[in-house]
Amino acid sequence: MQHPTQHRIVVLGAGYAGAVAAGRLARRLRPQDAAITLVNAEPHFVERVRMHQLATGQELRARPLDEMFAKTGVEVRIAQVTGVDTDRRTVSVTDPDGTGELAYDTLVYALGSAWNPQDVPGAAEHAHEIAGRTGALRLRERLAGLAAGRTVVVVGGGLTGLEAATEIAEARPDLDVTLTARGELGDWLSPKGRRHLRKVFHTLGITARENAAVTAVAADHVVTADGTSVPADVTVWTTGFAVHPLARATTLDVTDTGRIVVDATMRSVSHPDVYAVGDAALAEGPGGKPLRMSCASGVPTAWQAADAVAARLTGAKLPKVTPRYFNQCISLGRSQGLIQYVTADDRAVGAALTGRLAALYKELVCKSAAWGVANPTLGVPTRRRPVAPRTPEPARTV
Repeated sequence: MQHPTQHRIVVLGAGYAGAVAAGRLARRLRPQDAAITLVNAEPHFVERVRMHQLATGQELRARPLDEMFAKTGVEVRIAQVTGVDTDRRTVSVTDPDGTGELAYDTLVYALGSAWNPQDVPGAAEHAHEIAGRTGALRLRERLAGLAAGRTVVVVGGGLTGLEAATEIAEARPDLDVTLTARGELGDWLSPKGRRHLRKVFHTLGITARENAAVTAVAADHVVTADGTSVPADVTVWTTGFAVHPLARATTLDVTDTGRIVVDATMRSVSHPDVYAVGDAALAEGPGGKPLRMSCASGVPTAWQAADAVAARLTGAKLPKVTPRYFNQCISLGRSQGLIQYVTADDRAVGAALTGRLAALYKELVCKSAAWGVANPTLGVPTRRRPVAPRTPEPARTV
């Protein structure tokens, strides 16, 4: 039961960023001083980096949130977030029992992102997405019913597209798999990385259509910018992500795309009682370059936000660590992988790890990411600190 003197922290979204933030806060603050509520629409933690595996029929380990957060002090609330009132400091939620409100003193916004059809005609109606569990399961059912010799077109040459195309081609060698890319295949990778990627595509029999932006999607084909019609019994759309639209409806300072603008501690620049993490936040990395939407960005921003919230509440020193990148990990089916080493601001360098060893490395990264959700301080013992007494706000003058 929540005590009236407890500081109320509400975390919205239990993806990698939200779940890590909630768990880390619970290990930083005394439970008698802080009441932490984690709100999520689904009862299970979803390993988003494995959705291409789920789509091809592989079974993933169930990770119930109530088990992950048992005895941590975090209260898990399974509900759909329908609104945030940043002036009243309340969150509106809906669950099977009806609607309700949660009041907060500090809000951590981690509602993340979903697929982005980018207003391309027919994409929303005819394409499949793997940005979430529901979409991946829908694609799984469609692929399972697809006869040999049918065509699958993966639209998008980014990390998600590469992983989807190779996973499908490896799991279903009887299908004709094509990937369409707006630019050249793997054009952001090092020469070694690009060579390995093309080698894997050749081995798996994947056709790469380069410099071929898709401008329309139909039930049985896609159309590229030059007017070419490409047969597609199944179209998989992986051209990027769009953030949850809820932040746009608040008084928070957001970008044109709906991402919440934050400072170096992941605190909203317009509302000091709100923090944003993961895909929902427009956070700066090294050199002032915005962090890209990814698990690699989400977890460090969650660490930063949780530590900043705890520091401000307990009077400790604020964290001053700028999130940075080390590599891009790409699975190319179950037996091949590509680890592209990068600069701190995510630019490829010459070094890359390829082949079976890279596949094992990527698998370790995926397992470590899930382990890190349940162990948000990475196994390092921590001291739960008391929340300092609140300083009364000065009386407003009229």
